[in-house]
Amino acid sequence: MNRTLPLVFILFTILLSRNVYAQQQRVDEYLVQKEQMKKAALMREMDSGVYLMDVGKYELADLKFQHVLDNVRSVPSDLTFYFGKNSFQLQKYKQSIDWLTKYIQLKGTNGQFSKEAVEWLRQAETEYMKEKATASVQTGEVLSTDYDIDCGPAGKVTCPVCKGDHVVIKKGAFGDEYKTCVYCDEHGWLTCDEYNRLLRGQLKPRGSVN
Repeated sequence: MNRTLPLVFILFTILLSRNVYAQQQRVDEYLVQKEQMKKAALMREMDSGVYLMDVGKYELADLKFQHVLDNVRSVPSDLTFYFGKNSFQLQKYKQSIDWLTKYIQLKGTNGQFSKEAVEWLRQAETEYMKEKATASVQTGEVLSTDYDIDCGPAGKVTCPVCKGDHVVIKKGAFGDEYKTCVYCDEHGWLTCDEYNRLLRGQLKPRGSVN
């Protein structure tokens, strides 16, 4: 029996495996570069939208922002602010409230636009109440529940249900009732995935049976 043939076969298999692995690495690198280029192009679109908003071209800015929303994998937190602010200028107050609220939930008081977001949110809530009183509510609004929001490098966000206290206070007939929040962890945090599912009404209470 020729022992050279099995050895040649083994070497051939090893070389083939390495070649396949190297090809897959090149494919993966190409896909990563392609995704990075796409993201960079979308961020330029967002910056263009910000410029248009700053010069008062709100309709054009809206088109830019919606293009980014419809094509980005995970919505950048800054875009939640820009879209909320621009929506106010378009008199889409409910839409403005929704997106500005998301920015504040994500960034709290430490975000670059936190103070401005709180002010725009206050104005949007005031105008929305006036709008409801006159039964002139905007239609065709774009709400954040349709998108995955990027929670940033930490990958978590303060629970909007209990505001990070891990306790929910409810008014009862005999005074305040304190109940443990059924959505967040013991520190009042949600993972980014849990946060997005909560926004869509898909997050089940902890301990519940699926």
